[in-house]
Amino acid sequence: MISSSNLLFTLLVSSLALQAAGGGKTPSVNDKDFLQKAKQIHRKIVTFDSHVDVPVDLDAAVDGKSQFDLVKTERGHLSGAALAVFVPQAKRTPENFQKAKDDADAKYQTIINVAKKNPNRAALAYSPAEVRSLAKQGKFAVVISFLNAFPLGKDLSQIDAWYDRGVRIFGFNHAGNNDWADSSRPVSGFGDKPDEIGGLSDLGKQAVTKLNEKGILIDVSQLSTKALYDTLSLTKAPVAATHSAVKGIVDNSRNLSDEELQAIAKNGGVVQIVAFSNYLRPIPSDVEDKVKALRAEYGLPDKDDTLQQSWPVEKQKEYSTRWHEIIASAPKATLAQYVDSIDYAVKKIGVDHVGIASDFNHGGGVTGWDNEGEAENVTVELLRRGYTEPQIAKLWGGNFLRVWSEAQIAGKKLSASAHHSHNNKQVHHV
Repeated sequence: MISSSNLLFTLLVSSLALQAAGGGKTPSVNDKDFLQKAKQIHRKIVTFDSHVDVPVDLDAAVDGKSQFDLVKTERGHLSGAALAVFVPQAKRTPENFQKAKDDADAKYQTIINVAKKNPNRAALAYSPAEVRSLAKQGKFAVVISFLNAFPLGKDLSQIDAWYDRGVRIFGFNHAGNNDWADSSRPVSGFGDKPDEIGGLSDLGKQAVTKLNEKGILIDVSQLSTKALYDTLSLTKAPVAATHSAVKGIVDNSRNLSDEELQAIAKNGGVVQIVAFSNYLRPIPSDVEDKVKALRAEYGLPDKDDTLQQSWPVEKQKEYSTRWHEIIASAPKATLAQYVDSIDYAVKKIGVDHVGIASDFNHGGGVTGWDNEGEAENVTVELLRRGYTEPQIAKLWGGNFLRVWSEAQIAGKKLSASAHHSHNNKQVHHV
């Protein structure tokens, strides 16, 4: 096995020194200087990963198989992360809803336990100010996010309930449409159709207002294009794509087009580039050939999955398992390819609207940043491309924390305005 230091040296020698937009010229220093500089920067700035999944059996105190634990965050000098109460979409049945609700509760408890069981090393944070305060104390900041509204059923008041439990970031869906919004990846096996709602449902639109008033940061990753634009047209606060990549490099429905990037920037929001290989580089041709052969075996026409809706559940699961195994066989993207996407977004919308996310434990990870212990490698590559320390501070959390703070400020204003309006109505009624 290659050691972390040897892997880093190999990556440094092989990666190209490219100039980043607004990043200045590539520094004329050697590889050891880059690494030393990266370590110094991580000890000075607040570094925040905006989307991480956690296995329900996580023991955060142990340097285990998980790509995230406190041993790794300390090794990589990561200040905090948004840990997701994530439950995948399923067919919308009462049984699946109940299971999703139970799974969300279990995932929530796992996240809480990261801080509860390690009070000297980590704590829950409910605001950007608390993240920064914990960083100064040398403690890891655990921020609770929520991805996929499916476990909430059709109950808008569940947003209040999860806010009370500590959720401060909220994403409407994952792979598959739900009762709140259309997904960028509808699943034919669930009976989904592209744009079946036409963006956000009435429930989803009400949720935008509710989320704004609570000061919860809206996560627009995973939304269909129409749902994204619905959200942007309704929100009174900046939004974040907590784990997305760019369509200009990989034309995937999950990735954001140049127009979508610009719309998020115009909103004042931030796009957190995700370290997910298949969104960072095209799928290799030999893997594509295997996918085509699998589709032919199952009698699926090219790029048309509607036939799956008529399959028995077991056949759908069998096909999905084999498809994912083939996709997973592709070599991971490189660290250089990851930063290529950061460069692309910076050039399109500016360094003030771009950030960093891993999606660890749910497919995230590239060669060179395959767990939180290697977080400094990302900074090394940014330095090689000429990014300055202030720019790196923005990318590694500054932009995200600013946008989240603005969402909380907007929430306080909206809540105060709503309370004032309610009181006026009561006086008028009397």
